Amino acid sequence: MAATDSRANFRLADPVQFLALGFGSGLAPKAPGTFGTLAAIPVYLLMAYYLPVAGYAALTLLMALAGIYICQQAADAAGVHDHPAIVWDEIVGYLITMLMVPLSWQTVAAGFVLFRLFDIFKPWPISIADKKVHGGLGIMLDDVLAGIFAFLVMQLIF
Repeated sequence: MAATDSRANFRLADPVQFLALGFGSGLAPKAPGTFGTLAAIPVYLLMAYYLPVAGYAALTLLMALAGIYICQQAADAAGVHDHPAIVWDEIVGYLITMLMVPLSWQTVAAGFVLFRLFDIFKPWPISIADKKVHGGLGIMLDDVLAGIFAFLVMQLIF
């Protein structure tokens, strides 16, 4: 990577940046948000298999709140607000999507597609949050909202 590439400021050895970069998945040269969401699938599988619904919800909420700090620290390191490599927000958004959804390959795939659609197209009010809210909260908020929208659709389907 060139010295001018803001990814050069990221350090996977830093635990906060490691999380912000989705365990490294956000450093994919193309579609880092999609790769970050893919990295969320094993996290989801572990949580869905081992945690009761209340534990899953509590851990997801904790991850979302911690994400405000995690994403802000990574954005500061990159010197870019909401750098594409920061994908912790995609991980949390996918976990929100999958809350209380029966575990199957079909639901994993449907949740992936729905979350990515809401995250990419950002319908109202997601688009407002994306444009108006800044910092770590802003980085997290649009993906949390995309996750909530996808969650609602998943609840209707499944």
